[in-house]
Amino acid sequence: MIPNLSGKTAKRESKMAVVFAIVNQKGGVGKTTTAINLAAYMALEGQRVLLFDLDPQGNATSGLGVDRGEVELSTYDVLIEGKPIAECQIPTQVVNLTVVPATLDLAGAELQLMSMLSRETVLRQAIASVRDSFDLILIDAPPSLSLLTLNALVAADALLIPMQTEYYALEGVTQLLKTVELVKRQLNPTLEIARVLLTMHDERTRIARQVVEEVRGYFGDTVSPTIVPRNVRLTEAPSHGLPIALYDPKSRGALAYQSIAKEIIEYGKTRTR
Repeated sequence: MIPNLSGKTAKRESKMAVVFAIVNQKGGVGKTTTAINLAAYMALEGQRVLLFDLDPQGNATSGLGVDRGEVELSTYDVLIEGKPIAECQIPTQVVNLTVVPATLDLAGAELQLMSMLSRETVLRQAIASVRDSFDLILIDAPPSLSLLTLNALVAADALLIPMQTEYYALEGVTQLLKTVELVKRQLNPTLEIARVLLTMHDERTRIARQVVEEVRGYFGDTVSPTIVPRNVRLTEAPSHGLPIALYDPKSRGALAYQSIAKEIIEYGKTRTR
């Protein structure tokens, strides 16, 4: 086990955490990579960070070095059994960063949530109990427009939408935006898109450059100015159970996520807590 990487000391303040959901129903766009690495860099900037793994695949959990086979309490227990998040969160190898891990049990949560009262707000109610213990809470949502994702949308203050700079980047985003608008009208009126994050970018290809222009044209200033490059070190890091900040902090991918993390921290300061 690698010891906690020293970062800035977290400031203990009474402000409520800003909650970000990282969403895109299209898989393979770097969603979990984004969740892991933004959470790590935010923590290293002195923020008290909680990463809530809401994806049954549990990649954010294993990517932070947590052995899912040894997890006793998980996101399933929070959503279905009503366990407090404070009992389910576990520390990671990055100081200031804790995670509520996901296990395969979460795959069955969808059907069980269907029969629950206020099923769309279960996660929001659970997070409410720990919002004063953190500065930032990140939710890694599953790659689908499911009831789990709906819980993430309802619980969040703002969204981070990773988009791969390849041909079908905007495919399916229209449906996601329609869902967001529906959630805003009926369940979470203050929800907004904080940033669209361009990921897995290969600047050598013309199609990638064209996609960047297309996405910027569609989303405008909501698109982060920092683009995450396609980077082999980012790909390798999860297999070692490490965020890129611990695995190779000088790589191009690391520098990109460090920059975006600072950007999102500044955005968070503008939100009413």
